[in-house]
Amino acid sequence: MSTELLGVVVMYALTVLLAIPLGRYIAKVFKNEPNALDFLNPLERFIYRIGGVDPTREMTWKQNLVALLTINLVWFVLGFFLLLFQGSLPLNPDGNPSQTPDLAFNTVISFMVNCNLQHYSGKSGATYLTQLAVMNFLMFVSAATGMAALVLIFRSFLPQTFTTVGNFYVYFTKSITRILLPISLIVAAILVFNGTPSSFDGKDYIVTMQGDTVGVSRGPAAGMIAIKHVGTNGGGWFGANSAHPLENPNYLTNMTEMIAQTLIPVAMIFALGFFINRRRFAWVIYSVMTIGMLCLLIPTIVTELHGNPAIAQMGVAQPTGAMEGKEVRFGPAASAYWSIVTTIISTGSVNSMHDSSMALSGMMQLLGMMTNAFYGGSGVGILNFYYFIIIAVFISGLMVGRTPELFGRKVEAREIKIASIVALLSTLLVKGGTALAAWVFLTYGDADWAVKPANWLNNPGFHGFSEMLYEFTSSNANNGSGFEGLGDNNIFWNVSTGIVLILGRFIPIIGPVAIAGLLASKKYIPESSGTLRTDTGTFGLMVFAVIVIITALSFFRR
Repeated sequence: MSTELLGVVVMYALTVLLAIPLGRYIAKVFKNEPNALDFLNPLERFIYRIGGVDPTREMTWKQNLVALLTINLVWFVLGFFLLLFQGSLPLNPDGNPSQTPDLAFNTVISFMVNCNLQHYSGKSGATYLTQLAVMNFLMFVSAATGMAALVLIFRSFLPQTFTTVGNFYVYFTKSITRILLPISLIVAAILVFNGTPSSFDGKDYIVTMQGDTVGVSRGPAAGMIAIKHVGTNGGGWFGANSAHPLENPNYLTNMTEMIAQTLIPVAMIFALGFFINRRRFAWVIYSVMTIGMLCLLIPTIVTELHGNPAIAQMGVAQPTGAMEGKEVRFGPAASAYWSIVTTIISTGSVNSMHDSSMALSGMMQLLGMMTNAFYGGSGVGILNFYYFIIIAVFISGLMVGRTPELFGRKVEAREIKIASIVALLSTLLVKGGTALAAWVFLTYGDADWAVKPANWLNNPGFHGFSEMLYEFTSSNANNGSGFEGLGDNNIFWNVSTGIVLILGRFIPIIGPVAIAGLLASKKYIPESSGTLRTDTGTFGLMVFAVIVIITALSFFRR
């Protein structure tokens, strides 16, 4: 047990030790300062040229949002049709069929919004072509979209008045060439040398000791698994995701994938401090997020290590803790750590089955996604945290009798309205979607659908309701993990979660970028002795209280 806990501590410590220098490097990249990968300048200029982008052009926040949304619409259309006809396209050695329109709709949206909610099994529901040209491609560009959107907010923190906030296309391109791709190459190399497949061979067939012939899927999996974690995407090449022995062969690959999915979300916090030269402010954000993470992680590890009390009452010893749904090569502590990190970050990958977690663990996973403010995904983690900062600044200003200010700019009614709408939207999507699903289940349980609502749930009791709640919570948080007792590949779940995925992704991007653009255009007022400081423990405590109170009022009031 002590060895397992040490492994968790080492994983997190390595993440932070790597995140600080990476944050410094990221700040240099986006400030256009000299850095180690400047030899990529010709490649980036070529990309701008063929894309018709002027990298020297500064755009307003509205122009940047139009660019962001338009390019995502193009990806949606292309990905949808590739999935719709994948069965007739090349690179399909296993003969996998095309996806149905509703499944293709859900799949392409899910990967486009960095969620990777999979209503299909990776090895049989997609072909090598769509795994690479749709899923793998969207994993890079969705992560880069979030990072580029965050840099637009970084610009609004600088001590001067702006009418423009940068160029989305430039930040987007550099996110891929200078950050996501180099780190993914390193992670993929580690996976390949530890046994993860990376070829275009079809299934291999083996004969088990019982004499059964079993097909083992292969393919160019290592590259996708690398970016799924580096970009906080989470979609699995194999149906069992990172619980699969080829996707996550041993404890070393487990540590690598765990560090990879946490690295950029934490590094972006430090990058903010280096970018605007306010490192204490970055440490305040990091501290609040880390405390929130620990509040979820500690109870989860404790309950998983203590085992299942129902099994204990049967007189069965559980020396290694609660092992249902977990891999022996990882153990309950590493699985508990993964389950919390993957749900507070928008990764959603799993190395154990969340549906088999202890009840308290499942609650912590849900709370992490409902809060959706601790570390978060690539870029969007701080975007979600940003509107809590705006609300905290506004409330703090009113408490001390001053006009609320954030870094020399007044926070007024327009900004607080936008932040409030974004904060309340997630509640509507999660609770409204779950209520709709429960109503359909109870009203049309025996309807002659492709999959009858009565057959949605393997657990029709209270846990069945939790499965439906988890699905919408995961969709809204752009997470992608699930309580897999839910039968979700049908028209209702594909369409309903697809809509939640879109709104849950882009509204929390549009709102903060709009606030940042509005603040950037306001007159900059130098800070004085009466200005509310945002780089203190007191302000950090205020932000944490705002997060807890808003989440509690949103999800737990009757």
